[in-house]
Amino acid sequence: MSDLLVSDFDYELPEELIAQQPPAQRGASRMMLLDRQTGETGDARFADLPSFLHPGDLLVLNDSRVIPARLYARRTLRREKEKPTGRIEVMLTEPAGENQWRALVRPGRKIAIGEHLVFPAPTGGIVLEADVLERGQFGDRLLEFAPVGDFFAVLERIGHMPLPPYIHRDDATEDRERYQTVYSHEKGSVAAPTAGLHFTPHTLEALAARDVEVARVTLHVGLGTFAPLRVERLDEVKLHREHYTLSAAAADAINRAVAEGRRIVAVGTTVVRTLEHCAQQAAGSPLSPHTGTTEIFISPGYSFRLVHALLTNFHLPQSSLLMLVSAFAGREHILAAYRRAVQDEYRFFSYGDCMFLY
Repeated sequence: MSDLLVSDFDYELPEELIAQQPPAQRGASRMMLLDRQTGETGDARFADLPSFLHPGDLLVLNDSRVIPARLYARRTLRREKEKPTGRIEVMLTEPAGENQWRALVRPGRKIAIGEHLVFPAPTGGIVLEADVLERGQFGDRLLEFAPVGDFFAVLERIGHMPLPPYIHRDDATEDRERYQTVYSHEKGSVAAPTAGLHFTPHTLEALAARDVEVARVTLHVGLGTFAPLRVERLDEVKLHREHYTLSAAAADAINRAVAEGRRIVAVGTTVVRTLEHCAQQAAGSPLSPHTGTTEIFISPGYSFRLVHALLTNFHLPQSSLLMLVSAFAGREHILAAYRRAVQDEYRFFSYGDCMFLY
């Protein structure tokens, strides 16, 4: 790994292949197949996924739910002669304690430590207030919100879905549903676990009919998933912390699959990172239910402990997620598959098509 550079994971992507809208119907995406041993590729539809799974496979989902994390605030004026500013965009990134959140703010240079922000509702009236406590290393802020009865309910009223920066439009009403998996449950993500966006209730029924076991873990996706890597070498990469929970039911299902030699299929890189982090922590012992945080960075040379197959979307050039799938299937195989995906006009990124790596 030490010889690899971030620039070794680049590829050319025409702007028009970045999906700006979800497909007309959930689950209608294309699915590229990639044999990670040979590099051979094929084409299918996501709806065909159950036919590529074996009876007895354990399919693991991330049930985190995206919160409407993009908010708009106003500064309160400290001095009579101070000029009011336009609205302040506040993007929540992760909880940091009781009533505290880390957040990105724009324009950042306007927001100093000690500022007091107010968040109006569309119909008028202030529904949230927050003080800026500190400034982070990359310009993020630590905010402390005044207590409210149900913080997440307020976010549902005034927040906007945190669409990724490569989707060049404002969020729309349909994004409330479509930028969310049908099995999402635990509130906390500020970006969708996008491999799961393809699933429909019918898909889950078809998997059950094929005797595919399903387990759910929770990893709350942070904005670090889109953050550019600010180093040149892979051995210098450090990822943002993300919170996860491994339930007793999930730990039991994974332990049984391992003991019985059954295949574990991860839906998305967030599931891979959760499972592999937990396996590292267990150090060869059965997994135990717990909650924690992970900063695991998976890149070529990594030896996978639990995951045998992976459903994932197409990832950004020079991103940690592209490095993860390259670790799983080989950098040359992945880059060759991406070149073919560009040639065959697959749709890329969050609302785009998917790959099944086996």
